[in-house]
Amino acid sequence: MNEVNIIGIDLAKNSFQLHGASADGSVAFRKKLGRDRLLTFLAEQPHCIVAMEACATAHGWGREIADLGHAVKLIPPQYVKPYVKRQKNDAVDAEAIAEAASRPTMRFVEIKSSEQQARAMVFRTRHLFVRQHTQLINALRGHLAEHGVIAAKSKAGLKKLAAIIEDENEYLPDLVRSMGRVYLEQIEMLGGRISDLKARLKSEAKASETARRLQTMPGVGLMTATAIEAFAPDMASFQRGRDFAAWIGLVPRQHSTGGKERLGKVSKNGQKDIRSLLITGAMSVVNAAARYGVQEGTWLACMMGRKPKMLVAIALANRMARAIWAMLSNKENYRQPVGSV
Repeated sequence: MNEVNIIGIDLAKNSFQLHGASADGSVAFRKKLGRDRLLTFLAEQPHCIVAMEACATAHGWGREIADLGHAVKLIPPQYVKPYVKRQKNDAVDAEAIAEAASRPTMRFVEIKSSEQQARAMVFRTRHLFVRQHTQLINALRGHLAEHGVIAAKSKAGLKKLAAIIEDENEYLPDLVRSMGRVYLEQIEMLGGRISDLKARLKSEAKASETARRLQTMPGVGLMTATAIEAFAPDMASFQRGRDFAAWIGLVPRQHSTGGKERLGKVSKNGQKDIRSLLITGAMSVVNAAARYGVQEGTWLACMMGRKPKMLVAIALANRMARAIWAMLSNKENYRQPVGSV
């Protein structure tokens, strides 16, 4: 068996395909292992690069494999695809992963810590419950509208629907009234869960110096600070603020050729949780500036004078991302720009 330099692993639930490559790129071995044998086999191998596609389980495996002394590299799946040779199967995928990891210009994904994934789980669980809460309210409004009961899209509207369901003088079929109570119970339960999770996130943010620092920036609140801490890698992995903005997906999409630059809309090729929250926060800053005014001569005043609100918000979100990189890299709180910026 040749000396192994890179091991590419095609991850699955129970079976894993491994492709070992030597320093010159020749095949050292091809193996298919069960879940219980993977770490044992890797522990017997000399320390080398172990590459995997970045997916839901890759970070957990990456931490365990790194503990064995190997250098773990996680590759975005879209960067592996060009190295797949014709017919797709597990062995070909593992070989493609090893081939992609050997390229000197390849971009890799930082391995998340267990604590970071735990915070992400709390954040996304709350987000899921918020969507389900909204879905239940909309479903209840739709069902009651079929019986002539209309209410506004607000908390007051939901209270009105609840009052109508409990009012015996209102004409509603008994089955509709009964099912309406089921909806209201579920909505109340989810509302309580959402409040509990928000309180937990708030408690985590108070204990975190990074979250407190992020919230000194206008437009960055509890949810945005929590999302950045949960999903963003160490800022040292980015050379400059624009790289962080590009990782989020807030830079223009390029289609340049022949020395002529063609820039389009924002790429959206990045971390969507942080991107959507930054744009929402930027829009709140833009709306506040439109309502209460903004200092003349500043970048925001110039942009608002000649561009639509949404475009200004996206451009501001890009600047916020760059400022966040600077704040976290230099461990400084937000400083308000003076004069024209």
